[in-house]
Amino acid sequence: MKPEECSHPGCAKPVKTRGMCNACYKRWMKATPVELRPPVRIGLAPKEIDLEHCRRMFDLARPEMAYLFGFLQADGNLYNSTRNRGRVSIELSQRDLPLLETFQRLVPYPSTITFRTRSTNFTTNDPHRSAVWNLYDLEVRRTLEGLGLPPGKKSAVIKPPQPPFSEPDYVRALVDADGSVGFTGQGYPFVSFTTASPALSTYVCTKVFEVTGVRRNVQPNNRDGIYNLLLTSDPAVKFARWLYYDGCLALERKYTKAIEVAAWVRPEGMRKRANPRRWTPEEDQVVLSMKTAEAATVLGRTERSVAIRRVRLRQGITLPPLIE
Repeated sequence: MKPEECSHPGCAKPVKTRGMCNACYKRWMKATPVELRPPVRIGLAPKEIDLEHCRRMFDLARPEMAYLFGFLQADGNLYNSTRNRGRVSIELSQRDLPLLETFQRLVPYPSTITFRTRSTNFTTNDPHRSAVWNLYDLEVRRTLEGLGLPPGKKSAVIKPPQPPFSEPDYVRALVDADGSVGFTGQGYPFVSFTTASPALSTYVCTKVFEVTGVRRNVQPNNRDGIYNLLLTSDPAVKFARWLYYDGCLALERKYTKAIEVAAWVRPEGMRKRANPRRWTPEEDQVVLSMKTAEAATVLGRTERSVAIRRVRLRQGITLPPLIE
C-alpha cells in the first residue's frame, strides 16, 4: 500500500519520495495498519553492493594499489556512521596535490578533492593549506576494511595485509606517509620510519634485514610508545634503491631525495662499521657463571663488554629475540 498524493491545502513542496507533505504522511501512517505499511523507505532502491568486483579492483598485487593501500593505512582515515554512511579520506599538504589526483584517477568511484586552510602550532605567519581527498562509496569502504584498514583510531592496530601484495610499493607508501628520506647534517644518507603499530615495526624491520642484511630490533620509546626505525649510510642506500625504483608511484619530493640517496657513494677513508655481534642465551650463561676475565677468554670478547653484559642481565635489560 502506497501513500496517496498529498491533499494538504497548505503544502507547497511535498516530499518527493513520499508523494505528500510530512503532516499528511503522519496522518496516513496513523490510519494505516502496521502490516500494510511499507517495510522500507519509499523512494529509490538501495544500491547493490558488489564486494567481489571491488576486491578485484583493489588487487594489492598491482604496485599502484599496494601503494595506495599502504598510504591509506599510514596517513588515511576511515569513518563509519549510521545508515551505512561514512567516508575514506587522505589529507596532505597542498604541495602534494598531484598524488591525491593520482589516487582519484586510480579508483573508479566518485570522489572529491577539497581544500582547507587553518592555523597550526607550526605556522606563524602563513596558515597551513591542505588538500583532502574524500571517497564515500560503501563498496570501497567495506573492501578496504576487509583488507585491513580499520575504522576510527588505527595507528596502533594496523598491520600488513595478507599476501600476496607488492611489498616494495607497500613499504614505500609507509615511508612516504610516516617516514623520511634524505641526508643528515654531516652529509650521511638516511631512511627513517615511525609508527605506533608493533606489527608494522616488526614487518619493516624484517624487510630491512632481507634487503640490506642489517638487523634492527626497534623498541617503543618510553614517552608515547612510538617505534622509530633509522637506517644510515650503506643500509639506507640499499633500502632506498629497493623502495624507489624508476617510474614508481611516490611523493615527488621524497622520490627526488631518494634518487640522491641511492646515488650516494661512501667516501674513501671512511670507516665502515661492522655488524655488531649479538649475545646468545648460551653466552649469557657463561657471563653469569664465570668471572669476568675467564668469561672474556672463553667467549673471545673484551672484559669490558662482559662486565657490561653482566650488569644488564642482572638489571633485566636485554634485547628481544632476533627476527629471521
